Amino acid sequence: MATKNPRLNVVLEPSLMKGVDHLARAQGVSLSTMARDLIKEALGTYEDGQWQRIAQQRETTFSSKKSLTHDEVWK
Repeated sequence: MATKNPRLNVVLEPSLMKGVDHLARAQGVSLSTMARDLIKEALGTYEDGQWQRIAQQRETTFSSKKSLTHDEVWK
């Protein structure tokens, strides 16, 4: 089956492969689909952490005296 999506070859240690295989079988999906879904989830979690760090940095410099009201922003 031809696809236009890029391919990725990954080498896993046996215990990790068994875990991915177990999840794929339990969900009735291919190894490729399971690996893709796990990578998507991991990237989402990583991205959430990055945004959280940015928000924490911004909180330290926030000044309510310098902030704008809703009306000032949207007029």
